[in-house]
This record gives sequence, C-alpha cells and structure tokens, in this order.
Amino acid sequence: MRHVLFCAVLLLFTRSLHAQQTQKPPLHGKNWMAVTGKPLAATAGAMTFQRGGNAVDAACAMLAATCTMWDVLSWGGETQALIYNPKTGKVIAINALGVAPTGATPSFFKGKGYDFPPEYGPLAAVTPGTPGGLCYMLAEYGTLSLKEVLAPAMEMAAGYPIEAQTANSIERGKSYIRQWPYSKAVFLTHPGEKREAPEAGEIFVQKDLLATLTKMVEAEQTALKNHKSRKEAIMAASSRFYTGDIAREFVRGCHEQGGLITLEDLANWKPVEEEPLHVNYRGIEVYKLQEWTQGPMLLQSLNILENFNLKEMGYNSTQYIHTLYQTMNLTFADRDFYYGDPRFNKNPAIKGLLNKEYAKARAKQINPDRNDPDATPGDPYPYIGKTNPYLHFLGERRKLTDTTGNAKPDKFVPKHDAAILLKNPGTADAYAAAVTDSAYRDRLWRGTTSVEAADKDGWVVSITPSGGWLPACIAGKTGVGMSQRLQSFVLDSALNPFNVIAPGKRPRVTLTPSLALKEGKPFLSFAVQGGDTQDQNLLQFFLNMVDFNMTVQQATEAANINTNQLWLSLGGTKISDRAPRPGSILLNNNTTETTRKALEKMGYNLSFGDRTSGPINAIYIDRAHGTLWGGSSNHGEDYGIGW
Repeated sequence: MRHVLFCAVLLLFTRSLHAQQTQKPPLHGKNWMAVTGKPLAATAGAMTFQRGGNAVDAACAMLAATCTMWDVLSWGGETQALIYNPKTGKVIAINALGVAPTGATPSFFKGKGYDFPPEYGPLAAVTPGTPGGLCYMLAEYGTLSLKEVLAPAMEMAAGYPIEAQTANSIERGKSYIRQWPYSKAVFLTHPGEKREAPEAGEIFVQKDLLATLTKMVEAEQTALKNHKSRKEAIMAASSRFYTGDIAREFVRGCHEQGGLITLEDLANWKPVEEEPLHVNYRGIEVYKLQEWTQGPMLLQSLNILENFNLKEMGYNSTQYIHTLYQTMNLTFADRDFYYGDPRFNKNPAIKGLLNKEYAKARAKQINPDRNDPDATPGDPYPYIGKTNPYLHFLGERRKLTDTTGNAKPDKFVPKHDAAILLKNPGTADAYAAAVTDSAYRDRLWRGTTSVEAADKDGWVVSITPSGGWLPACIAGKTGVGMSQRLQSFVLDSALNPFNVIAPGKRPRVTLTPSLALKEGKPFLSFAVQGGDTQDQNLLQFFLNMVDFNMTVQQATEAANINTNQLWLSLGGTKISDRAPRPGSILLNNNTTETTRKALEKMGYNLSFGDRTSGPINAIYIDRAHGTLWGGSSNHGEDYGIGW
C-alpha cells in the first residue's frame, strides 16, 4: 500500500513539474534554432540561416558576433565545440584552445612571485584560438563563405549600439584598461570624464577590429580569385591571421606590453579535430570534450549517479541535494588532480576515471548522512590494469588542502551574511571577510558565453567559447583582445601533475559544450557560462530533463545547487585564494526550511541566491513531432530565435 501511495505521489509531482509555468517561453522551430548569449548575436545566427546556411554556418556567425560584442570573450580567446554530423552520424570534437607561449614555465612565473599565472594582462595570454577554430569549422562543415558568415560581425565592428552589461563592465575595469594603450584607445570613449566607458545605447566603433576582419575576408576572396577551393580560401584567411601581417602586428603589440607570444607560437598553433569522450546514462549517450576541459567531470558524475534512484529521492529533496553534492565532491577531486592536456601525459587516467566499475566504487564512498569534507582523488589506474604513478603527490597535496592548518582558505562568509556585513560591517575583519567572499564568487562564476544551433537537416552544434574578456589587453592595432586562459595552469605538480604549465601546452579549462544522443540520433545540445559552476549546472539541467521529465525551458530555469568544495580554475594570486571550501553550498532562496535545517545537520555551510541555474542555453530535438525546442535561462542576456 505504501509503495502504491508513493508511486501516486511521485506521478503527481512529475506531472506538476511538467505543467510548471516558466518565466520565459520555450522557443519552437521547424527549420532551425539559434541560441546564444546576446540578442544581437542570436540575430546574426538567424540572418545566416535565412541566407541558406546550415547550423555550423549560423554557429560561426553567432561566435563572431559574440566576440565582436565582448560577450565575456574576444577574438583572441578560445573556442571549444561539439558538432553532430548527420552525414556520418558521428559527434565531432573541435579543440581550438590556445597554448602556453614560449618562455611560459613554472620558474618564470615563480620568479615573479606568482602562485598561479596572472589573471589579467599580456602575461595571462595563451595563443588565440577562436579565429582558427571558426575558420576550421566553417571550412570543414559549413556551406557559406567566410565573407558571408562574418558580415554581421563586421557590420557591428563598424558601429553598433552597445548594451549596458558590456558598457558597465568597461567602466568597472577601467583601472586595468588605462594600463594598456590599445585597450584604452578602443574602450574609453570618453577619456577624462567621470564615466570614461561608453553609455548604454551609444554607437561603439572598433575600427582596428574591422580592419582585421576585412583582411581575413580579403585573403579568402583573393584565394577564390586564384581558383582555390572554398575550403582552401577560408583557411587562407586563417593563415593570414596566424602567419601574415595580422600575426606580426599581434606579436608586436603583445611584446610592447610585456607579453610572451612569438611569431613561431602563432605559426605552430593549429586547431585539432579529435574524438569526444562519452558515457551512456540510462540509454542516452552523453558527449563531452577530452580531459583538457572539465567536461569529463559531468560524465564521471553520471556514472556515479546511475547507482542511485534519483527519481525516488525527489527533485531537490534533502537526500537528492546531498547525493549530488557528494558525487560532485568526488568528481571535482578527480578533475583537480587528473585532468590536463593529454598530449603531454604519458600515463593518462581518463579511461579509468570513466570506467563504470570505478564509478561504483566511488559511489560506495558516499556517506548518506554526512558531508565528507576530506573527499580526495580516487585511484583509477587499477581499473585499466596499471599502477598509479602519481600517488606520491597526494601526500604533498594534502598539505595544501588541509582545512585545519596549512594553506587554509580565506574566511568564508555565506552570501546572505556577506550582504548584511557589507551594509553593517561592524568590524574591519567582518567587512574584509565579506569582500573576500565577493571576490571568491567572481572567480567561481567568471563567465563566458555559449552558442547552440540546430537545423532541419540534422546538424547540431554546441560551443563554449571564451577568453579575452573585459578588462582585456588588446594586442597592437589588431583590435583583438588577448586571452587570459594561462591562469588555469598550475605551477606545482602537487596540485595537479597533469596541468603544470609548459610552452606549447593547453591549460585545463572550464569550457564545456555538451551533446546527447538517444537511439543514435540528436537529443540535446546544451552549454552554459560560469567558470567552475558550468558542469554543475549542466549536470542538473540534464537530470532535470531525463530523470524529472522537465521541458527544456523548465530545466534551464529550475533551481540548482552549487558546490564550492573544489579547487578554483580561475583568479586569485595565492594558493589559498583557490583552495576548496568544504561543505560550502549555494541553494536557491526557495529551499524549504526543513531542507535547510537538515543540510546544516549534515555538515553544510549554506548560502542562498535568487537564480541558481546558469544561464543555460539548450536545444531539444523533438523527434516525435519533427521540431526543435529552444531553452534559455531566465536571467542574463541570453536569447534565442527559431523558425
């Protein structure tokens, strides 16, 4: 009888979720769907579809537009993509992340007093990846010319009405921007005035960037006139950026401001097409990029969660939240020790980390009644028949993660307490703690954008580009902001032996597009901004749809949790700035008092937020009706258009 009653309650709960109203309407389209971080950029995707382009063309147009709008990235940043090719039925991974330049070594940065490479400026830069990545994707899988795809971005570079979010970011970052002459000339359009940044709605002109994009298009058009193929012509534009006059000016401007990138670094860099990683979760194949991103953390989490009955626990119940948090503790511990550029790893751990038996063993480590503040990396090597060659580092690492003494993180103040302290500081220590918490949150959530596109012919694209965000250091007269991704390396093998900085190496990044297939056909395309919270939010979005039967829009808006029991990937100047905060959890304001008290008894340190889900962008492929659904979180400027 109890079982029947429970099933009835669960059915009613599931139906109520399915009927739940959303703050933003879902998008519907029969022919195509374009979703990204800015309304104007989504319009660029729509314009490209209307030209007759496919989803790859539209995604490239949206990528170009978001870079031009400095949507928490720039043309000098990095591009990471997954593409479903309906002609082959396969998912393709595009690695267009830059590499550490010549001279970027642990001794170089330690000699300057750094615990990590710097957050901002020319010394924070890896080589630019987005121009080459965009050209490669377009050449190999698009249908239009570079001239057609860049047309919206070039029109914007000639002058567009800047939105408040970017204009205000420029104003907040002007103390940095003033240090870099080329950035100052572009961004501070009212020098000497109280507000030096553009006003919202002001026409923002980027003459140097327009000249750079024009040069790339000229290279393409010249190649076509010389009877080169479409692919060869597009790659000629890429070559002009990496080996021609654009490269020379980029390097000159970089060196003038103290950067390390050389002409050889640019010429030697190439985008890489590679095999994605994937796992099967309850009959759905979920795809992520390789372990040079944090993406496999989501795959590991699904493998562990497969061992629990999440539906029976109930959406955002105490036990569900606890199980999610403990799972992420374990997978972040693995991420923070075993992930890095696989080209530099002689003993990769990833096959063991994704092994289902390893996941079962990790699931058994979860205490159902209490948070584990000491969750550590596991040992995946026996699951691939090997001995772990890195165990000796774990002892050294424990000293860095000791929350009772050595390298203890700065005092943590929950968000709701921090707000009170900022209004009524009382003591200097309390005020400093609140400010510290604000800085920590910025490093944890440091944003990027996402680009999602799909069409009626079956092409599906998910991109998480980033790098060169504001305040950005522009390289010479190129108009191109340099990436700041070097900071995601570590300088000490005890922190992560796979991710120690070296010239030519890619840092382990947070950027993590996602695709899922069901019965061999596209099911979901999804991505999100937000630093170390990206795969936390994407994991819950996916579970919301698969385990709790939410629509794509409901799943993007649904309340999530975030864990801070992890090593931050961005920001800070010393090890304690990035150290894990055991038991620290972000919950939605709507969390019930019963759940709050239960979690506190389980050892959690609670903080709260109004919207805790992203912003997530996603496309659901509705095979039953032959249509596309678009979803975009109910906060931020993310926007979609379908037809």
